[in-house]
Amino acid sequence: MDKMKKDFTPTLLDFGPVHIYLARHFGFCYGVENAIEIAFRTVEENPGKRIFLLSEMIHNPQVNADLQSHGIIFLQDTYGKQLVPFEELKSDDVVIIPAFGTTLEIEKKLNDIGIPTEKFNTTCPFVEKVWNRSEVIAKKNYTIVIHGKPNHEETRATFSHAAANASSVVVKDMKQAQELAKYITGEKKPAQFYDEFKGQYSAAFAVEKDLVKIGVVNQTTMLASDTQAIADFLKQVMIQQYGIDNTEEHFADTRDTLCYATNDNQSAVAGMLETKADLAIVVGGYNSSNTSHLVELCEEKLPTYFISSEEKILSEKDILHYDFHTQQEILTSNYLPLKEPVKILITSGASCPDALVEGVINKLTGYYPSKKTIEEIMIHLK
Repeated sequence: MDKMKKDFTPTLLDFGPVHIYLARHFGFCYGVENAIEIAFRTVEENPGKRIFLLSEMIHNPQVNADLQSHGIIFLQDTYGKQLVPFEELKSDDVVIIPAFGTTLEIEKKLNDIGIPTEKFNTTCPFVEKVWNRSEVIAKKNYTIVIHGKPNHEETRATFSHAAANASSVVVKDMKQAQELAKYITGEKKPAQFYDEFKGQYSAAFAVEKDLVKIGVVNQTTMLASDTQAIADFLKQVMIQQYGIDNTEEHFADTRDTLCYATNDNQSAVAGMLETKADLAIVVGGYNSSNTSHLVELCEEKLPTYFISSEEKILSEKDILHYDFHTQQEILTSNYLPLKEPVKILITSGASCPDALVEGVINKLTGYYPSKKTIEEIMIHLK
């Protein structure tokens, strides 16, 4: 009924004493579904072979545990720490590249062993789109500014691909973008750059030369509004530095490089937040970047609980949820207000299986004996 995906109002599941407002778009995206499908098909088609995943397929503990239960071994953790040395790999082993992609350096290591990386590569097409965009502007001698989390697998991969074609630097937020701008304007001495952005710039980066022409791309799961704000800010800096008539010579038009699912999920949360509610619950892996940004949006409007599964809902009184600011789980009591109907907004990240969302809904509604059944709800929706 909404083929153009323009309606971002949530779906109301009216259970009577509790109203669940489900985001218009949530959960698995194409890239994740495709990656998981390839992984399980690889297991089926390669009996007797050792099958490795370069790192976590996606940032969801249940999905990764499921893959491991099928015999898949992780080579690295999510931060790039080696779990199985590359030296232990053999040419007839299978190595699956996760949806985040990987660095050119790791691809070469695997190829040198005799392991083809293209055959079992599940890199999301939207991540590859960012790499392609970077390559296009690199050929025009622009430096690539990547808005992303420096230690995130996707950003590490994007940085590697960008740095192969042009000078590159990662900025994790607006604050770092503002500091980068001071090197463009000359407010800061170039020598300071190398300490301030340590580990975030490409080899042989020359501040005086490499910040004259720039283009902004991003980790696909960042907040769209944050990436746009950084791009707009740096463009304005270039205009002030070189004049509006010379904008194109100093700032590349990269357009938006967020994936459609990130955009849709964030827009759906914005639409969902227009509904007056008592609380929001966001379901997903605690190290999921796109999920944390959905939490961030919800936190601005109402009490928000970031949980990885229904198991974190301990009772109708207590909930164990994750504070991504402090990176700790917190126990909160009396999270459900003593009123009827209780109005709850629910969404999930792009790496979260729908079954987890369903489990959360069942757990919450189970605390209300007089609720309608899910069958009654579905008849009403039809």
